[in-house]
Amino acid sequence: MKEAVQVTILGQQYTVKSESGAADVYRVAAFVNDQLSHVARGKKTVDTLNSVILALMNLAGAHLQLLDEHTEAEKRLFRLLKRLEKEAVDRN
Repeated sequence: MKEAVQVTILGQQYTVKSESGAADVYRVAAFVNDQLSHVARGKKTVDTLNSVILALMNLAGAHLQLLDEHTEAEKRLFRLLKRLEKEAVDRN
């Protein structure tokens, strides 16, 4: 069952319905706020839309990098598995 959770992002209140539970929703909201604060740091004027877009670009870049790393690790594991299988066949 989805739970309605109230969070504040950039000073704006949002009601989020999620099956993940309140703790997860609060964790995500805190992460989003941290990312937006990181982007806004050092700027004298804060353009909300620009801050959100820059934070999304940062998150998308990090996400894509993790996907690439995951794919490369998966390839290495597959090659290792094939070597182990070949070794097992060669021993028999």
